[in-house]
Amino acid sequence: MKQIVECVPNFSEGRDAGVIEQITAEIKKTAGVELLDVDPGRDTNRTVVTFAGSPAAVEEAAFQAIRKAAEVIDMSMHKGAHPRMGATDVCPFVPVAGVTMADCVEIARKVARRVGEDLSIPAYLYEEAAASPERRSLAYIREGEYEGLPEKLKKKEFKPDYGKAVFNKKAGATVIGAREFLIAYNVNLNTRNVKLAKEIANRMREKGYTVKNPETGARETVPGTLKAVRAVGWYIPEYQMAQISVNLLNYNTTPLYRVFEEAERLAAEFGVRVTGSELVGLIPLEAVLQVGRHFLRKQGNSRGVDEKELVRVAVQSLGLAELTPFHPEHKIIEYRFRRKGPLAAMDLVAFCAELASDSPAPGGGSIAALNGALSAGLSAMVGNLTFGKKGYEDVRGEMEIVAEKAQPLKDFFIEAIDKDTEAFNRLMAAFALPKKSDDEKKARQEAIDEATKGATLVPFTVLERSRTAAELALAVAKKGNRNSLSDAGVAGLAAALCAEGALYNVLINTQDMAPGSFRSETRAQARNMCACVLETAARIKAEMDKALAD
Repeated sequence: MKQIVECVPNFSEGRDAGVIEQITAEIKKTAGVELLDVDPGRDTNRTVVTFAGSPAAVEEAAFQAIRKAAEVIDMSMHKGAHPRMGATDVCPFVPVAGVTMADCVEIARKVARRVGEDLSIPAYLYEEAAASPERRSLAYIREGEYEGLPEKLKKKEFKPDYGKAVFNKKAGATVIGAREFLIAYNVNLNTRNVKLAKEIANRMREKGYTVKNPETGARETVPGTLKAVRAVGWYIPEYQMAQISVNLLNYNTTPLYRVFEEAERLAAEFGVRVTGSELVGLIPLEAVLQVGRHFLRKQGNSRGVDEKELVRVAVQSLGLAELTPFHPEHKIIEYRFRRKGPLAAMDLVAFCAELASDSPAPGGGSIAALNGALSAGLSAMVGNLTFGKKGYEDVRGEMEIVAEKAQPLKDFFIEAIDKDTEAFNRLMAAFALPKKSDDEKKARQEAIDEATKGATLVPFTVLERSRTAAELALAVAKKGNRNSLSDAGVAGLAAALCAEGALYNVLINTQDMAPGSFRSETRAQARNMCACVLETAARIKAEMDKALAD
């Protein structure tokens, strides 16, 4: 899975477009990062910037942006409605895909160390990166704001996590941390009555609401129904409707569908109906997929469908397009980085024409990966055709699991079609390097060795995953819908072709390698894996021969 970290720094400048542009330019010029959003506020005199990318790239972009903000913002002159204590007031790192919270904590600490030591800006760690419980709270660290820093830094309990406890008049101090992805989400109501929206929001939010005890007269807090949820009710003149405005702090604690359905339940108690919802900003793919799976489960349908269908179900079920069109390619953060390869983007006729040309790529490695995708796709199809069918009640759950596993496997193989060709092209580029001097010859050989290893690892990984493809094909061959038995058999054949084709590519790429552990271990492992796949394929063929015998 592609590794994606989000970063949402808040800079203490929301009025001077030139200053904001200088800061965001540092982010845009960092390779491996995409600037997703820039949201300046004049009254708050603050700009919230959102960018994402690979862990190393995000780390570097964040530091460079903080460095530039310290150069172009003078906190001694700053006035604004929002609490703040530094030119870069807060800088959280958020895990999106392929990374853990621990990874983001490590990034936060690295950036904080550089900010404290290289820029002489007191740096504090908060949320998941905090070194002590009280410092988890941003409000606790920021108490007294910029103006209170000189005295605050003299206190032992406010010693910075990184950097010296010395007041930086121009840059102030910076709070850096790691947190879960915050989803900004509004639920639409068929009323203009903001009081009703506030009542519903109060009952939903984790904080809850207060009531007067009829016996004592004291105010008592009634907890809300949803954890990790902040909510308020408001009226939007543009839409002529009241909304429940939600900040969902952890979509794994409380999934988005739970927020929507709880809003529906509470709205009904007040005689109000939920008509749809809207997403403010971006959302992680998994949060959307959770919604799609949930509503398919409620409908009694298989969840083992293509990712695109899961997204469609989620958007339709939540009514996300009620107010404005919802474009997944813009709203889902992973899709901002996902680029379909040129081969995978071709139609079938164009792909076959390219394959049949005099170009050496795409070649056998790409076709091996394609067969893996075809195998997984067929297994998903048979699993879905079995799910819910009369006479197959005993295997309903198993077939759904097969289909669910097969969908991402299919997507992996599709990506590998282009990866194999890209690896081959890198190898050809290495062979084309100059070789006149001894230094050039050495550099060329090192590049060839590295590119050859890369060209080997792509089919090796395809071969590894072909084992799963074969196992899924065997499952549907043994227990799937008998009307789709031939499809299961072809899934097995495609898995075997994927494995053998990938093996051939591993062997030819390692054939001329210098003897050593990588060459010998890779070839031995590849042969063993292929043998396992072929053994599974033979079991599938035996199922076919038995079921289709005269």
